[in-house]
Amino acid sequence: MAVPASGVRGQEPAASDRFDPFVRIGTDDTVTVIVKHLEMGQGVATGLAMLVAEELDASWAQMRTEFAPVDVSLYANPMLHGMQATAESTSMANAFMQYREAGALARAALIAAAAEAWSVPAAEISAKDGLLSHPGQTSASFGAFADRAGSVAVPDSVTVKPDTEFSLIGARHARLDTPAKINGNALFASDIMEDDMLVAVVARPPRFGAAVAAFDDGQARKVEGVEDVVQIPGGIAVLARSTWPALKARSKLSITWDESGAETRSTRDLWADYHDRAATPGKPVRTEGSVSTALKGAPTALEANFRFPYLAHAPMEPLSSVIRFTGDRAEVWAASQTPSLDRTNVATVLQLAPEQVSIETLDAGGSFGRRGCFDSHYLTEAAHIARAHGQGRRIKTVWTRGDDIAGGYYRPMALHHVRAALDKNGMPTAWYHRIVSQSIFTGTGLEAAVSRDGIDRSPAGGVEHIPYAIPNLQVELHTVDTGVPVMRWRSMAHSHAAYVVETFIDELAATAGKDPVEYRLGLLATAPRLKAVLSLAAEKAGWGTPLADGRYRGVAAHSSFGTSVAQIAEIALDRTGRLKVERVVCALDCGLAINPDQVRAQMESAVGFGLGAALRNAITLDEGRVAETDFDSYQPLRMSDMPEVEVHIVASAEPPTGAGICGVPPIAPAVANAISSATGRRIRMLPFLPTKR
Repeated sequence: MAVPASGVRGQEPAASDRFDPFVRIGTDDTVTVIVKHLEMGQGVATGLAMLVAEELDASWAQMRTEFAPVDVSLYANPMLHGMQATAESTSMANAFMQYREAGALARAALIAAAAEAWSVPAAEISAKDGLLSHPGQTSASFGAFADRAGSVAVPDSVTVKPDTEFSLIGARHARLDTPAKINGNALFASDIMEDDMLVAVVARPPRFGAAVAAFDDGQARKVEGVEDVVQIPGGIAVLARSTWPALKARSKLSITWDESGAETRSTRDLWADYHDRAATPGKPVRTEGSVSTALKGAPTALEANFRFPYLAHAPMEPLSSVIRFTGDRAEVWAASQTPSLDRTNVATVLQLAPEQVSIETLDAGGSFGRRGCFDSHYLTEAAHIARAHGQGRRIKTVWTRGDDIAGGYYRPMALHHVRAALDKNGMPTAWYHRIVSQSIFTGTGLEAAVSRDGIDRSPAGGVEHIPYAIPNLQVELHTVDTGVPVMRWRSMAHSHAAYVVETFIDELAATAGKDPVEYRLGLLATAPRLKAVLSLAAEKAGWGTPLADGRYRGVAAHSSFGTSVAQIAEIALDRTGRLKVERVVCALDCGLAINPDQVRAQMESAVGFGLGAALRNAITLDEGRVAETDFDSYQPLRMSDMPEVEVHIVASAEPPTGAGICGVPPIAPAVANAISSATGRRIRMLPFLPTKR
């Protein structure tokens, strides 16, 4: 299917009027919401449209969405250091009032326009379901006043509705992007193909940090359809008239790599280094009381090490982008999570001002953090190719599945060393926690911004603010710098921190001879929201009621990015050791659920994503080479692996927090605790199923 890159957003309605940076109303009655966040499947475009439609009193049928251009003065995310960015489940939290006020302002403008046209007081005009009405006057649609609304005076500020008047927010509504994704009209970077466009693939170093020493492209250039072969900083790019000849020619390249600066260690070597570091004190992240004194005098003490591998994101759509560089301007088409940062980085490569680069944001076929890299590496790579080729043609850079999985930018591997002390009643009196891991911020422009007292605490996310009331607490951190590039992964460090905290607290409960739910509840006096979701999950799961033979339950609860989630996993484990997660009951408090159906979908997605990683995923190195190169060796969750998931949302009028990533951290420890209930065995290394770790 050939899809043009030009006019990606489609034609604007004729005689439309944009009187707010976030809303455009057309004379055809369409209401287009300008979406500042990337739609990656999480439903953010529909959620933002709901906020506008609620305050505008529009009909849901007239709502449309369109991605915003790059403009941090209008579309910055204040929760992400002022970048125009989508990450860390901040989209609805940062945009909640912004888009509601935009809808209210548009409503005020339409009413003012109608009042002027009808010569009646604005206070006498009402709006509902996309119609403006006045007693004694004929009703008119929004479109009838779209032109006039752009020129009337509107107030400097508006008042949004009280939550008691919501008709859209908090109710279930179909996603706006579903029809286009079913019928194929939704546009992804991988879809774009135009006459005279080239497709590029890159031969990258087999070890991270290596560079091209010499290459021979003679055989590659003989492949029919190949038009150019160029060297770029990250490897050798082959440009052809379609994907297949580009891939075929890449396989015929002869490249000598300079590996003097490459990472050549194997996974076992990295673990040895991590264990050595874990044996020494780290930088202090949090200190409460005196852990050493409490440990010395404790009648019972426990100790454990936990290991977590590198993990790839593996979204269904691998990285792709299209770029056109004409010397004094560049156009980029991509699913960009950080468009303001991406634009700056592309401009730097092309020696342009940022204003000379435009980014057309497209839908993403998943991301889980993969498209939000701080160095914009997959887009700067495309820029290097366009600059080296230098003919002003559109170039689509394609990453294969193997390119992506073996290409780095993983969730960091991590080692946790934990010790705890119990009093005579079995309650914890001390918790000592030492972490060894990489930071995703090391060497980036955000490293200083995320640091406190000179320490980048991000690898300790989820441990620094442990929710349990333990009088003596000490958290330390060793930040490691390896040659393996790392970045955000869905829930970041919380994905392994929650596992350690929740499986170890479960072990403390077992050692004390106490029920693991009651044990947790007794320690959560200062975390009422987490306590409430834990109680709700236990109730809905029937915690404490008998299970069928061969069935076992496990529990975990965790707060991240402002949202509290508890999950109870029910597993089946037969005599051969075959594991099947049958049921997961999830309770969460994410503040006001704008679209509860979408929140449920995100929790189901998070359970599947986290479970897939916990069951069998790991990225391993063999003398610096990534061993996993496709879904045969880095297996996604199978349909047969997916449990029944029940989601229970705590009713709340508090502002929304996040949902997209907050359901990931509890699933692995909940399943691990169920396995321990069945076998008595504590799992200290992930994944659960055998692999090279």
